[in-house]
Amino acid sequence: MTAVYPATARLDTTPVREALLQKIASDPGLPALGSSISQVVQLASSGDEAVRNLAHFVLSDAGLTQKILRLANTVAYRAAAGAQVTTISRAIFLLGFDAVKTSALAMLLVEGMSGKHAQDVRAELAQALCASIVGRELARRSHFKDSEEAAVAALFKNMGRLLVASHDHALYKEILVLMGADGLSAGRASMACMGCSFEALAEVVLHDWQIPDSIVKALAPLPSGPVKVAKSRPEWLQQVAAFSTSAASLIFQQRDPAEDTASRLLLEQFGTALGLDQAAMVALYKTVTEQSHALIDANVRAPVPAARPAAVLSGSMLPADIMMHVEPELEMGVETCHPSGKPHNSRDLLLAGVKDVSEMMASGRCKVNDLMLLVLETLHHSLGFRFATICVRDPRSGQYRARLSLGNLPVSARSDFLFSIGDGRDLFGLALANDADLLISDASAANIAALIPAWHRSLLPDARSFIIVPLLIKGKSFGLVYADRIHVAPEGVPPDETALIKMLKGQVISALTPH
Repeated sequence: MTAVYPATARLDTTPVREALLQKIASDPGLPALGSSISQVVQLASSGDEAVRNLAHFVLSDAGLTQKILRLANTVAYRAAAGAQVTTISRAIFLLGFDAVKTSALAMLLVEGMSGKHAQDVRAELAQALCASIVGRELARRSHFKDSEEAAVAALFKNMGRLLVASHDHALYKEILVLMGADGLSAGRASMACMGCSFEALAEVVLHDWQIPDSIVKALAPLPSGPVKVAKSRPEWLQQVAAFSTSAASLIFQQRDPAEDTASRLLLEQFGTALGLDQAAMVALYKTVTEQSHALIDANVRAPVPAARPAAVLSGSMLPADIMMHVEPELEMGVETCHPSGKPHNSRDLLLAGVKDVSEMMASGRCKVNDLMLLVLETLHHSLGFRFATICVRDPRSGQYRARLSLGNLPVSARSDFLFSIGDGRDLFGLALANDADLLISDASAANIAALIPAWHRSLLPDARSFIIVPLLIKGKSFGLVYADRIHVAPEGVPPDETALIKMLKGQVISALTPH
């Protein structure tokens, strides 16, 4: 049977399609966007490095960091936190790895594509964000391995429409007219206007971005009629992507799943395959509505001041002015920074970090690596450092090597962060020998410069202030925390902040000590 298209359909769609593909190919922002999205998609959710890798990616982008923190502090998620969330590690712990991963993907899309034909593109982006949350909720019910890919597939299901809306707005409007006035499906309308489906267009771009085939193939349209229970993971991903996009459209229209005809038909089509009944559909709509509002708000609202990187510490058997001393608390609450970069409200940020670590330890479900990352991030953002690392001692060679790192330091410098104590007469050796937490406010001071080892001067020649916090377990050196700035820090660390830093140190040692 020959398909009949309306009179507005083009006889030759090749020039239109080729012109669109050329516009997409010449968009200078898409390669970088694709590279970032590919990096996030390929982050594995399992393994000891999972949380660290995701946290590193998010923290490398200040805008993305603010948006994830804003999301974690929205009403939908704040109840679980009980207090303001100020670190990405804490956000991942509370929201879950997959939630932060798919949210980061959505935020990258919004950042990369929302500047063009804003109103229509925003509408398509909002629906894509909502679909990703539907996919995430369905993934929680699934027995398939790596089911979290469903949220990614659902997010990308709308990619074709996004690309057309942002790169050929007139063509986008033309397709919408066919879908509205002439009542064509999205597939038939897009074929009539550009000679390919939205899914086929998305497939071209996603392949260029090196998105896994399992996700790209999930975008293919399903045949009409009731959907049967999937026999394989690829089939299930395809079903979830299709259902999520349709459900997101209805959710945005504020349809009542208990009364709405379109929702009832959607349930009849997918209910058996996805294990949904009317009660589950109502609950799904409610959950997705709340979470999608939170995600959209996190992307649309103006940025709020976020906690910035951190600085400082002190210790024991060296010049008295580089030692930290514990005394009664002082109150500091201003959300501005010293010239060094250290926030004025460091005490409040450190206190929040101590509470976060305590909660993570009490949960019984944290890994030591994740806890150390949270402590490192707390020190980094609470005290204004440009770089922070936890170094671990190799028991065979006796050398110390960076294990976890955060901040603005080239990857090559991080990999070169390897040193030996030698005769123990430099700052690092003295700190470890005395279990002394050291604050160096001005590395150029004569009494300090003489104690700085050659490897430090060579690797970090611009470090003007730094801290060294030894980590000893039962009297034996496990490693140390190091963090620095490129500015001197004459403000130092008052006793109340010192006490909180020592508490963080104690929490790390407690987590590392066999019980």
